[in-house]
Amino acid sequence: MTPCLNPVCNAPNAPDAKFCMKCGTKLLIQDRYRPSKALGEGSFGKTFLAVDQGKPSQPQCVIKQFTFTSTNPDFVQKAKDLFYEEAKQLEKLGKHPQIPELYGYCEQENRLYLIQEYVDGENLLDELDRTGVFNEAKIRQVLADLLSVLQFLHEHQVIHRDIKPENIMRRQSDQKLVLIDFGAVKQTTATSLQRTGTTIGSLAYQAPEQGLGKAVFSSDLYSLGVSCLQLLTNKEPYDLYDVQEGEFVWQHYLLTKILEDNLGKVLDRMTQGAIKQRYRSVQEIVQALNPITPTINLTVQTLTVKTSSDNFTENLGDGVKLEMIAIPGGKFLMGSTESSNEKPLHTVTVPPFYIGKYPVTQEQYQVLIGRNYSRFNAIQHPIDSLSWKDATEFCQILSYITGKNYRLPSEAEWEYACRAGTHTRYYFGHDEDKLKDYAWYIKNSENTTHPVGEKKPNNWGLYDMHGNIWEWCSDRWHDNYEQAPTDGSSWEISMVDTRVLRGTHWGGYAELCRSALRHHYTDSYSCGGFRVVCDSVLPRTL
Repeated sequence: MTPCLNPVCNAPNAPDAKFCMKCGTKLLIQDRYRPSKALGEGSFGKTFLAVDQGKPSQPQCVIKQFTFTSTNPDFVQKAKDLFYEEAKQLEKLGKHPQIPELYGYCEQENRLYLIQEYVDGENLLDELDRTGVFNEAKIRQVLADLLSVLQFLHEHQVIHRDIKPENIMRRQSDQKLVLIDFGAVKQTTATSLQRTGTTIGSLAYQAPEQGLGKAVFSSDLYSLGVSCLQLLTNKEPYDLYDVQEGEFVWQHYLLTKILEDNLGKVLDRMTQGAIKQRYRSVQEIVQALNPITPTINLTVQTLTVKTSSDNFTENLGDGVKLEMIAIPGGKFLMGSTESSNEKPLHTVTVPPFYIGKYPVTQEQYQVLIGRNYSRFNAIQHPIDSLSWKDATEFCQILSYITGKNYRLPSEAEWEYACRAGTHTRYYFGHDEDKLKDYAWYIKNSENTTHPVGEKKPNNWGLYDMHGNIWEWCSDRWHDNYEQAPTDGSSWEISMVDTRVLRGTHWGGYAELCRSALRHHYTDSYSCGGFRVVCDSVLPRTL
């Protein structure tokens, strides 16, 4: 049945009806989006599950209806402002995989409509009611998922202003958390952060400054922290706050009384009333949650690349050098939810190691091996057209000459080094438009490799991790990460002999440049190159 969109009618109609048989209201939005059932109702209107009849597959979507319950011009204008603000922000931000995509918006029969991606799942408030309090592992996962989304928003100078469990959906397909309801967002500028604005959001989760109309980026961090406290205790935020002490006393309501001290301190600081005592950025929270890897930083675009005094250079002969970068040990979340072979997401602990600053060049390969069969003959370009055995041969000869243990990186080491502490699609963020500054790929390569080091490096000073050449890893191929090693080692147990490649090549699309993307091949590969890893700089004893 098709529900009527008229708030005072709500009559059911036939599945193919175009107008309500009772009141005559038009049932299709933009002549293609048909509501199928009401999902909820708020202060400004209703939300409907709908079908996009403009596509052959007729996928589900969501219609958000904004109605005017008052004829007061100020009220009507405020409702319209919120509507157009949400439409504008969703159009700009909806490319993030954890933010619903905007399909369209319009005004129809004196009502406003947003049409956006349908997130099949349940919000965290409903999940809390269904499963009970969240344990520490689930809270850490909430933080991991949502902090990367907030980083994306804040990099785009946007404050969400209404973060609460009810606005966080767990997507059924991949269990990823999706941030919804962008009707309260605030676009910031250097001067707007100093001005008093409209008080918007859910009061129980608001930071004090937001209640005064002066929301800042850390206001979102406060709201996320309060949401976590509610999920940990199943108590409303007001019940967790001690007015006399001026702080949240959530520890008193923990059912198990067991919570790692590190996480407890992070939540306490996230929910400080005074801005000066609170975390100012996502980066600070990530560093606090991962003290073993203090170099983690999600705001790669604003960083100055840091190099370690432990970096070293290997002399290959004839004045040709190989630069090695020291990579600190640490933990990271490997994989993604964007492809079945990148699942499941799993935490990997990686010991310290050294990795080549660049992919091995034709000049370096030729000096050591004495031959060069590259498709593109240019000495400073990465070596190409190599098999996995060719790459391992180079490592074996280099090990013999130097007395050090050179090898190909494990797949976990490669992704860890590529990400350099980030959790985004690329090591510089999510914005595909910036990829041209960091990678040679199909849009800018002119169908050839390019000299290494011409694009911007990642936070650990590594170049060309995205694009230019596919890079062989030591692992055998597996179709997913089920039972994958979690210690950073190479995954050798497999019935297949194909090997893993990472990083994509000069002809790859932007999608293939992602930090988590995987590829595999068996023999010589025209796009195959590599970079080396070294376990130690200490010479062997002969």
